Amino acid sequence: MDSYLVTSKPSTENPKLKPRPRPWRRSNLELNGKFDPKYRHSISDLLMHSYAEIGAFSHFYHIDGKPCQTHMNQINNAVNSDRQLPFRMQGISAIDLDNKGIYIVSVTKSGCLTVHDFETLYCQSTGSLPRLLEDESKHLMHLNLQRQLDDVRWNHANQDEVACTSLKSNEVLIFDIGYISSKPVEVLRTRRTLSVLGSEVYKGLCEIAFTTTDNSRLIASDTHGVVNVWDKRKSPLPSLELITGSRSTLNTIQLHVDNQTIFGASKDGNIYMWDLRGGRTSAAFQCHNEAGLPPLVSFKLASKLAKIGSLKAQSDIVPKEIHSIDLDPSCPYQLAFHLDDGWSGVLDIYNLRVTHVHCPPPAWLNGASISTDLLYLRKPSWLPTSSIYAVGSSYDCGIHILDFYPDTSSPSHVDYRMWRVCLR
Repeated sequence: MDSYLVTSKPSTENPKLKPRPRPWRRSNLELNGKFDPKYRHSISDLLMHSYAEIGAFSHFYHIDGKPCQTHMNQINNAVNSDRQLPFRMQGISAIDLDNKGIYIVSVTKSGCLTVHDFETLYCQSTGSLPRLLEDESKHLMHLNLQRQLDDVRWNHANQDEVACTSLKSNEVLIFDIGYISSKPVEVLRTRRTLSVLGSEVYKGLCEIAFTTTDNSRLIASDTHGVVNVWDKRKSPLPSLELITGSRSTLNTIQLHVDNQTIFGASKDGNIYMWDLRGGRTSAAFQCHNEAGLPPLVSFKLASKLAKIGSLKAQSDIVPKEIHSIDLDPSCPYQLAFHLDDGWSGVLDIYNLRVTHVHCPPPAWLNGASISTDLLYLRKPSWLPTSSIYAVGSSYDCGIHILDFYPDTSSPSHVDYRMWRVCLR
């Protein structure tokens, strides 16, 4: 047989490496009962495509038999839109779920504070309960506070308490949902600030945060560049002020899982970090006429984005207003940010490097016009697992479901390469 064999000539080209076949990862799950993180990420695309709207719940409620202010504003907005008159949205400005996901609290620009049973909302959306002329059975509490409301939060350590704030007031209103009363059980205020001429400086409050371990500590950012920290056991005035050295509005704050580190983001595009335990501070922030704790770290987010070569080559990167920041619950070193032009991304808080970015096309490119409705702050949210970030579109009624997995296999990662994913 050897006489019939012909020796082939050696190839001068380098042989191509064939990707190794993937092992059946599900077998590992069946053996140890745990998801491998990369396997979970590989199937997260199925999860993202499974999301769909299950219902939309109008705020057509009454108080003492008369339509509430939010109800009236919705009707007026509909009339004005038919006449092509300019109008502003007076709808829901913030929502928050309790620790168990049973109750959901919401506030509106028109001043309504409402607590719903989430299961009742879901049942009505699927048609398992009869549709009522007015769906007031959906809520457990409905108050009209006669003022604009911009943020609301449950107290993590005391689930009977909710707190709300307004950009037009320096007060934090705390309500006990155990009994219905139009008056708050407690009111916290910021300290007075005087201008050079001696007049009082107007302050509004932007976003609230509660610690998870102490039900008496509450944190809120204001429109004067300060983060106020209250201890309700001591005084209705802040026990500590975290300063920025700037008067720019702090749109958003985020409390780390250690309950000691606070991140803040401002209207002029800065990100700050404070440590309530103190520590090394920069002398540049020591103000002779302002007592408070300066940040450990502060920087322009635009300077971090400019370090991404591919992004800088395609875009003119300038400082932009930061609408929201949020820590990833499944990866606590990932700080997500959302900008006023619709851009979103992730900042690694360990090395202060932008690792992910999502840049949707501007509204004018899609032929959409930006109405005054979209000028309000957008507040995206992380899903509890898989590092998935849900962002409201800046130019239509859709939602972007973004894969911000902490690895280069994420399509939004700044070092993402398709061939790397194929070889895995």
